[in-house]
Amino acid sequence: MPAERRVLAALGPKMLDLAAKRACGVHPYPVTPEHTWRAREALGEEPLVPPEQTVILCAGADAAREIGTDWLRRYLALPNYANNLLRLGFSPEDLALVSDRLFDAVIAWGDEAAIRRRLDEHRAAGADHIRIQVLTADPNAFPRQQWRRLAAALG
Repeated sequence: MPAERRVLAALGPKMLDLAAKRACGVHPYPVTPEHTWRAREALGEEPLVPPEQTVILCAGADAAREIGTDWLRRYLALPNYANNLLRLGFSPEDLALVSDRLFDAVIAWGDEAAIRRRLDEHRAAGADHIRIQVLTADPNAFPRQQWRRLAAALG
């Protein structure tokens, strides 16, 4: 596939460098707005930087953590994701405990306005657009209702 049609799932500096040289962009996931900024800095202005943001529409932190902690823990068990978060300044303890600071940085949760604020942070950091992954209390449920709420609010 030609470089102008290739987007890499890049997280770390070496992969971002490779993407800058041999692709038309990156698709980082799960990342923070700071990582979006780092990706944009590494790639320059033209290449695509469409990060994916995980979101939970909920009323409070307890509900968000009940839905998202185990989901996030699965990613933290994988070295590429864990190392990326360590490079972003999280500690091994943050990862081991799924600290509130880590959870809140990786997963946007709350009402539509809270989700919009996180998406705006990614845009301000250089994202071309942001893909949204919705988590719900039922991981097997299709999140149609949440997508509709977000579409109406973010339209």
